[in-house]
Amino acid sequence: MKTILKFEELGMFALAIFLFSQLSYQWWWFLVLLLLPDIGMLGYVINTKIGAICYNIFHHKGLAILIYFLGIYFEIELLRLIGVILFAHATMDRVFGYGLKYSDNFKNTHLGEIGK
Repeated sequence: MKTILKFEELGMFALAIFLFSQLSYQWWWFLVLLLLPDIGMLGYVINTKIGAICYNIFHHKGLAILIYFLGIYFEIELLRLIGVILFAHATMDRVFGYGLKYSDNFKNTHLGEIGK
């Protein structure tokens, strides 16, 4: 089952690449910005609860889709870019087994414990 889910996430990552290709930004922007959503991990400096909240905000695909559609509705390409990057990063993380975090421990995710 995990293999099927990883392929599904890879398909979503391909969708993110396609959506980025529809924007007017050069490709190097995609590569540079792809890891930026990990800034959400800075919340762990405070504590695990705040860390999980911050991390999950930056890695929630629903929020990424909402931002992308707001960019379409208001015709703001920067919002579309932000949505695509958040979505691509979240799908990439899921492929590698990094899920949304529970507040008790960084390694405890909705996909199971990281590293197991």
